[in-house]
Amino acid sequence: MAAALRAETIGGVLLLAGAVLALVMANTTLRDRYQAWGQTRLGPHLWHLDLPLRSWAADGLLAIFFFVAGLELKRELVVGELRDLNKAVLPIGAAVCGVVAPALVYVAAAAAHPAVRIGWAIPTATDIAFALAVLAIVGSHLPSALRAFLLTLAVVDDLIAIVIIAAFYSSSLSVAPMLGALLPLAAFTVLVQRGWTPWWLLLPLAVATWVLVHSSGIHATVAGVLLGLVVPVRHRGGEEHSLGERIEHAVRPVSAGVAVPLFAFFSAGVVLGGGGLADAVRDPAAIGVALGLVVGKPIGILGGSWAIARFTHAELDEDLAWSDVFGLSLLAGIGFTVSLLIGELAFGADSAHDAAVKVAVLSGSVFAALCAAVLLRRRNRRYRLIHERETADLDGDGVPDVYVQS
Repeated sequence: MAAALRAETIGGVLLLAGAVLALVMANTTLRDRYQAWGQTRLGPHLWHLDLPLRSWAADGLLAIFFFVAGLELKRELVVGELRDLNKAVLPIGAAVCGVVAPALVYVAAAAAHPAVRIGWAIPTATDIAFALAVLAIVGSHLPSALRAFLLTLAVVDDLIAIVIIAAFYSSSLSVAPMLGALLPLAAFTVLVQRGWTPWWLLLPLAVATWVLVHSSGIHATVAGVLLGLVVPVRHRGGEEHSLGERIEHAVRPVSAGVAVPLFAFFSAGVVLGGGGLADAVRDPAAIGVALGLVVGKPIGILGGSWAIARFTHAELDEDLAWSDVFGLSLLAGIGFTVSLLIGELAFGADSAHDAAVKVAVLSGSVFAALCAAVLLRRRNRRYRLIHERETADLDGDGVPDVYVQS
């Protein structure tokens, strides 16, 4: 089961299942039960931890997802694609443009409604789990460079989203807990840097860091990122797998199989009937979010990539075509997890705009996924035909004819 949960397709399916179940319950006779579950409070009053379940999902469980994101970011920076600036500059630039363009599209759509401008960051995030799952399903023969491009773009996108959440969507800052969080974080860092990994010691330190960050007013998911970034990812002394890889191997099933699906379940339950869908169509925030995901993301990523390749020394990977990048730019319009989170932070859970934004995030993400799947499926078919031609053995001698001809 744990091995299955590490697969990108399974994680994406569970994420989608959580959202679909939430929508079903919110739009049937189970609505009252669904709302009661989300509002059920758990936890001690100390440090304001008597939170409803929906807050535990957004602040607590999602910190596990961001811990894995922090590990991925650290790995990419130290030993992955982001280590080589020449290879990384194009997807990094694409990620930055893919954040700026949707924000501008949102602001333009909401120009006549100053009260909703606070939601400008909602369509800027790409859901890495969902996007990689779609790519894995439709891209059996797509170049590996396309996945590397998407992963690099999504990791940088996550980093920007983390900075945005910390800078613009955290509540009033309390200095004492923020400084206090440095103590368990430092202890955690010393232990993992020395290779000491007793879970009974690391887990309490991680929880203490999360509690203090949560109490400081900084959004608690930032704690997950900080903890992920301090884990070493280089191989040491003949190790087959680095400490970062081993920890990620253990934590990813919890993130993909529990944390993200439960967050989707508690966040995606929006009422579509009774005017809910019609209200979303008229809501300026929802319009801005949908246009940002479906239009802004492709414009930013494809346009930014082309401009960087045109006016700098950066080059698109030789295995890729611009049609591939266009498909990827559509795929990046899947906002889902982080977009839902920022929507709640911007407008507040259960507010009128929050409900409309959820509809926009869900519909925009689904539309982006479908458009990307259609285009990437066509590209996959082309690459499959090329592969079959190159490996054909028409004369039956056991050697691909392409090698004989060459």
